[in-house]
Formats: sequence, C-alpha cells, structure tokens
Amino acid sequence: MAQTLRESLTTKAVTISHSESLELVSRMLGVADWNTLSAMLHAERRDASVPAAQLKMTTAFYPAVPLRDLVPFPNTTYPLFVGRESTVQALNQAFESGREVVLAIQREAAVDNPRFSDVYEIATLAQLLELEPLADGTFRVLTRGLRRVALRSFAAEAAAYRAEVVDVTEAAARDARDLIRSIYQRFQDYTAAHGILVPDIWLFFDQTRDPGQIADVVATRMKLPVGDKYTLLATLDPVKRLEQIEALLDLSQRPISVNYAATRRQALHHADRRRHRYATLEHLLLALIEDAEASAVMRACDADLGGLRQGLEQYLDNELKHTVTETESAEPTAAFKRVDQRAALYAQEVGYAAVTGANALVALFAETRSPAARLLAEHGVSRGRADKAIARGVG
Repeated sequence: MAQTLRESLTTKAVTISHSESLELVSRMLGVADWNTLSAMLHAERRDASVPAAQLKMTTAFYPAVPLRDLVPFPNTTYPLFVGRESTVQALNQAFESGREVVLAIQREAAVDNPRFSDVYEIATLAQLLELEPLADGTFRVLTRGLRRVALRSFAAEAAAYRAEVVDVTEAAARDARDLIRSIYQRFQDYTAAHGILVPDIWLFFDQTRDPGQIADVVATRMKLPVGDKYTLLATLDPVKRLEQIEALLDLSQRPISVNYAATRRQALHHADRRRHRYATLEHLLLALIEDAEASAVMRACDADLGGLRQGLEQYLDNELKHTVTETESAEPTAAFKRVDQRAALYAQEVGYAAVTGANALVALFAETRSPAARLLAEHGVSRGRADKAIARGVG
C-alpha cells in the first residue's frame, strides 16, 4: 500500500520517502504509527521459520546490501565486492551515518533488482570497516557481522536499498561441551580434506565455549550451497545450529552413486589385474574415463579420452612395475583415500544428493604432484574448466 501511494503521488509531482508513506498508510488505517502497525501485522501473520518469542517489536531502518552468493554470519569479517549502483549508494549512506548496514541474502542470484520477496527474512547487521575503489569501477568493502536481524521491509529508496529490521534474540545456550569437542575433531578432518587454511580457528576454539559463536565461525568456513548456509543462519538455537553443523560435517551421510561405486571397484580391478600392491590415482583416473558423469565432464573440456587412456596405461604398465606383488588385492593409496573423501565434500558443496565420478574428478586436481593430475592438464582438463562444465549441468 505504501509503494502504491508513493507511485500515485509521484504522478502528481509529489515526492515522499518510503518511510513517510508507511506512516501515512498507518494513519489511514487508524493506527498511530508504522511501528505499531508492523507489530500488529507481525503478530497476526508470523513466519514459522522465526520463533515468535524471540522477535522484538522495536524496528529500525538501515541502508541495505543484497548479496547474491554469500551468507554472512555474526562474529566474522568478510570482504564484499559490489558494483550495483543501488548497493554503492547504500554503502555511501552507511559510511555517512553509523557505518552499519543490513546484509540481505538473495533467494536467487540471477535477480538483478531484488525486492522484499526476493530476499530471505533473516539477515545480518554488519559494521563497515573500510571501502576501497577498484580499477574496474567496483568497490571492495570490508565488513564485520554484528548480529542477526529479521527483515520487515526491503526496497530501493532514492536510488539506494533500505531495510527495516527487528532484532532477533537467540535461545539460551545450553551445555554443549561434548558436541563442541566432536565438532572440533570433525572440523580438523574437514579442513584437511578440503585444503582449507584456518590458522586462527583452533586458538578460537580454545578461547571460547559459546556454542553460538563457534557454530557461526565454523559455518563461515564450510563450503556449502547458499540454501544450507542460510538454514544455519536462520537457526536461532545455538545448540541446534551446532547439531546441524555436525551432521553436515559427517561425510558418511552423503551416499555414493551406483555409477561411482562401480568406478571405484573398477579402479581396484585395474590394480589387481596388474598385480600392483597399491591402487593409485592413475588407476582411479583410468576407471573415471569409463564413468558416465566424469567422462562427460572430460569431454566437455575437449579431452581426447583415447589419448588419455593410452597415457595412463603406459604409465601403469611401465612406471609401476616395482609395485608388483603376489598379494590378492590392492590397497588404495593415501592420495586415493584423500580424493575419495574430498569428492564427498565437493558433492556436499554443489548440493549433489550422492557422490559421483564428476566429484571425484574435481577432487583429483588437488593432488598436483600426481601423474594423473599432470596427464589431465596435458589433455586440457583443468579444475576451472571442469567446474564450469559442472555448473552448466554436465555430468
């Protein structure tokens, strides 16, 4: 109603702000002011994702920034790269006032001019630390998340985004020492498998036992789809948030596709047939050539699969003669196991329901010293090209 009123007045050369329009609508409906009307509407129709008892009724207006592919958490620092004019204007307004801005998460990254319905309800109030203009006309802004807020309105006002928000209060923290200890160990395994460098995280674990802060810091560093990260942001019970993180860190919950299970067996068969003591990444890559999902990605990178197969077979038959043994079955090398584990993490990151050969192919690139990675590079298959193919739905 406020938007309609503003547009109608504009046709008559009368210009008012969005907040002024909200106040006028409230008085037309017989309510003293917009804050009161907002509270009344909120009490009648409340989103189930935000517990009623944890919403406050006092609202405030802030400049706002819509984010396409990032979910910011409190207690963490983020560099943002912005280029939309409305976003730049909002940042300028924030720097001129209290240096606080609402970071709203878009439901769909492709939307260029998001409205209230295009952003999630829970957002993060952040403090602006520094703004740096870049050579391409965009800006790098360093922000630090302060606290969660719930959006009551979100719109472009005077060429800049502005949001009305209400604070949300997290549930009281319960004792979660055992859960924190479990996540501490699992997160070490997660960062090692994913190649994530977090030199400060272990000191942070030693200094705090606040489950909410620990959950937010860990969630920030996990590689997850935006939807999964938003679910963590919108979970207001700190212990429940930790439990969700524990489940996401549990790689065993990501099943293996039928095709990839057969591919792994084929890799071991390649090693057993040659009586090799170990199943290496080269055995795995040879099997991935026959994997439906992985081979589709390699073909999308214009790889000559016949030439790649020939190079792998020559390596296995000539360079691994010293590993021939009389044992009955080959044992996967440590690198083979790392790729297997990393594949599960990549499947989780891109939202796959099960681990596929395409995930294993991407996981293999991190083993830069392996002949398998070298042969892929020689045939034009790189991590970047594979990622782009998977993003297009290949494999």
